[in-house]
Amino acid sequence: MHAETLRSVVLLGSTGSIGTQALDVMAANPGGFKVAALAAGGGRVELLARQAAEFGVEAVAVADEAAVPALKEALAAQGARPEVFGGHEGVAEVAGWPCDTVLNGITGALGLTSTLVALEAGRTLALANKESLIIGGPLVKRLAKPGQLLPVDSEHSALQQCLWASGPGAYDPDSVKRLVVTASGGPFRGMSREEMTDVTPEMALAHPTWSMGPVITINSATLVNKGLEVIEAHLLFDLDFDRIEVVVHPQSIIHSMVEYVDGSTMAQASPPDMRLPIALALGHPHRVPGAAQAIDWTKAHTWTFEPLDDMAFPAVALARHVGTEGGTAPAVYNAANEACVEAFARGELPFLAIVDTVAKVVEEHAVTPADSVEEVLAADTWARARAAELTAVQSR
Repeated sequence: MHAETLRSVVLLGSTGSIGTQALDVMAANPGGFKVAALAAGGGRVELLARQAAEFGVEAVAVADEAAVPALKEALAAQGARPEVFGGHEGVAEVAGWPCDTVLNGITGALGLTSTLVALEAGRTLALANKESLIIGGPLVKRLAKPGQLLPVDSEHSALQQCLWASGPGAYDPDSVKRLVVTASGGPFRGMSREEMTDVTPEMALAHPTWSMGPVITINSATLVNKGLEVIEAHLLFDLDFDRIEVVVHPQSIIHSMVEYVDGSTMAQASPPDMRLPIALALGHPHRVPGAAQAIDWTKAHTWTFEPLDDMAFPAVALARHVGTEGGTAPAVYNAANEACVEAFARGELPFLAIVDTVAKVVEEHAVTPADSVEEVLAADTWARARAAELTAVQSR
């Protein structure tokens, strides 16, 4: 980082996988970043208090209001005295806290309000919470100014870097033939649908290349996560779904590619480490030295690519459908999936029934425009309730 680019950052979801790695990046570059405020769910108040003390933050929030007393006690034990906020309103307060960049690493649909608050406040938004863009696409796109929204997903960070090569000027969509989003294939790559009949939560949580939180790890096993990323790519880069493809790349070294109209393909390559896309979003437009390890070119490498098996993993095709439908359809897809993943993790729903149930909820939903937060959240609530009803029937 350049000394003159000291960046003040608000970190939402600081105790999760993205949040802890973001703090690693900033701790390694103390002259480049200052952490202004933190927010988390409230399940790990001791860790949150240690983070607040280490980085000397001005404010801390927990989504679980009942966790506020324990947080205050933990902060006092650390000798830290930031302002403390509780509940979803408290997290929103921190999302609008004075800073240069807000990194939204909250998991799930709960991140939408924080995304909108940060954009309305004029902050640069480093977005790891893909759900808020997917479910609230029209709302987010309406608020985001050019350059205000920076992707943190490794795939979309890769696409953005490849698109920088589109020409000497700004990004030109007419020069792009298609985006190619890579997928590791998850722990069940190469298996048929029948072979996944008895998959357990423990099996689904054993991702072969990435270390992530439980929800995103299970989403990677079903490939719902890749479906969400296809919708996200459509919204971020304004390309139609027929110009966005998914290819399975088990080594997770090529994070995505852009094919141009002249036949050239640009690929972004690095070992699987989320600190690199996190650092790129936090330091933009500068790169953060030493953010992650580079590929060791003194060793032999073999990278392979395979077509996606839509029969075994129908989640991506379903995502294309809901993305094309637009309106509240993506919110229903996301919410139904979150409910089904929770049921699967509790042992109340078979693995294959996750996407099957999401498809049923999507089919039943009457799509309406997503023109307000209330409409989006109403669709979200309905989808969770309907998924829970269908899950209860299957668990009897």
